Amino acid sequence: MRLARALACLAAAALAAAGCSSSAGDAGPAGTVSLLVFGDPHELAAYRKLEAAYENAVPGADLRLIEASDRKDLITRLSTSIAGGKPPDLFLMNYRFYGQFAKRNAIEPAHDLLERSTAIHARDFYPQALSAFQVDGRQLCMPQNMSSLVVYYNKALFAKHGVAEPKAGWGWPDMVATAAALTRDANGDVAKGADPDAMPGAPVPTGPPPVSYGLGLSPEIIRLAPFIWSNGGTLVDDDKRPTRFALDEPAIEALSEFIDLRGKHGVVPTDQEKESQDDEARFAAGGLGMLMSSRRSTTTFRKITGFEWDVAPLPAHRTQATVLHSDAYCLTKGSANKAGAWRFVEFALGKEGATIMAETGRTVPSTVEVSRSPAFLDPAKPPRNAQVFLDSIPAIRATPAVSTWPEIEDVANGILENALYYGHQPREVARQLDEQTRSLFERGR
Repeated sequence: MRLARALACLAAAALAAAGCSSSAGDAGPAGTVSLLVFGDPHELAAYRKLEAAYENAVPGADLRLIEASDRKDLITRLSTSIAGGKPPDLFLMNYRFYGQFAKRNAIEPAHDLLERSTAIHARDFYPQALSAFQVDGRQLCMPQNMSSLVVYYNKALFAKHGVAEPKAGWGWPDMVATAAALTRDANGDVAKGADPDAMPGAPVPTGPPPVSYGLGLSPEIIRLAPFIWSNGGTLVDDDKRPTRFALDEPAIEALSEFIDLRGKHGVVPTDQEKESQDDEARFAAGGLGMLMSSRRSTTTFRKITGFEWDVAPLPAHRTQATVLHSDAYCLTKGSANKAGAWRFVEFALGKEGATIMAETGRTVPSTVEVSRSPAFLDPAKPPRNAQVFLDSIPAIRATPAVSTWPEIEDVANGILENALYYGHQPREVARQLDEQTRSLFERGR
């Protein structure tokens, strides 16, 4: 049975078991609610601010944050707690990873709760965010945010080297040329090897190594996917019911240019350099001209005092495309306080809660009204051009819904990491992606 059909059956069964008068929708005291989240220190500070506001606004509310160290830790904790019969009331998870818990019937569907709610309504949300957490049009979890992949850039480095800032409508060759112009050695000269016009297979010229690079990006499938789509290529054989990676010719062209960023152009750090200092830290230290990331980097970069930075849309190949980054609040099936949990969701996604999270910089609000408000668009709080996130919404696409997608990503990212840093041939990379993940796709159906 396909994942979508399987999840639909599970959702229907869950609703039937809960009954149309689910206790989560009943009025009553908020009580104690546990919420499992993860993030860096700046992100966790944002959730603590939301926690304090909720407890202050709702009499009797006691929100208890369970803070995981990273995504893998969150999934491990959630799996263990569910297996042990003591899950948190809520967990916040990206749409790429929640399918495994939906398949296990561990999520209390939000569909009927949303329909009965007088505090929040489906029409309040961007449909792209809602649909990422739906099965056959029924809502399982409630989206908190809906970022896209964008380009963060160091305005000071652009000004120092006389390079034009990126803007809407720029293309992949523009980005490569810009990254090359920003890749500099200790003498301030363009580093040898940072050549956007180098012939394929040409030896990389030797010279003083770069001390700053033009671009930072992670060799991950969610970083590659938008450029495949932008080039008119396919990522998988069927977007709704995928059975394998199926990179066609336009996809392989985009993959080749992705790989060339290191081996041919030399505009991204080496794997050894990235091991010693990750891209966010390098950007914050002034050693990267540009960085591809989602909205979650904003809370970290707002601590930067040494230079001004902003954001620009992704460069395009043939058409504009970007990839969805969205997290949602999911109620657990085994929650001891579903009514209190839903009450928190209503607060967190209502105007007050969504405004608090938008002001922290952590989210692109999933609700239309708050996303267009000063809480998100305030030019006094970087990024000045936050409108870029909203302008990118029509071009957003989601990765496939497969319950084993976390495992698929892990395998794919390892292949792409080797490809970027060791210059593997694109067709061989495409073959490895298919062969090494096909059994995972099969198990995820």
